[in-house]
Amino acid sequence: MPASINSPFTRFAKRISIVTGRPLAFLLAVLIIVVWGVTGPLFSFSDTWQLVINTGTTIITFLMVFLIQNTQNRDTEALQIKLDELIRVQHEANNALLDLEELDDEELDRIRAAYLLLARKEREDRPTEDGRPIDRPSS
Repeated sequence: MPASINSPFTRFAKRISIVTGRPLAFLLAVLIIVVWGVTGPLFSFSDTWQLVINTGTTIITFLMVFLIQNTQNRDTEALQIKLDELIRVQHEANNALLDLEELDDEELDRIRAAYLLLARKEREDRPTEDGRPIDRPSS
């Protein structure tokens, strides 16, 4: 199945996340701050001078939150599908765990507690090379 990104917003968000995640973008942001700081005396550190940087950074931050969230949501969903496939192909795996992200918090807590209990029991039943249980400190 060929990969395709049809949505113009998705293509835009992915491209912006790639561009803004590069060192050059960070250096450009630092340069803008330095230029703004250096121009402070020229504008007598006026309210307008301060408003320029405050407004600019607020607008950029506001827009980037949505772009980053879009990218993060897609990445998380793709990762979840890959993990689901790995669970599915393991014969010993519990396929009931495939859709954990759809469960409510209480159900997740109940399943987590069961797995913590399994892990603790496994550590107690499987000693280290010197014969001590894994979760028991040496005296």
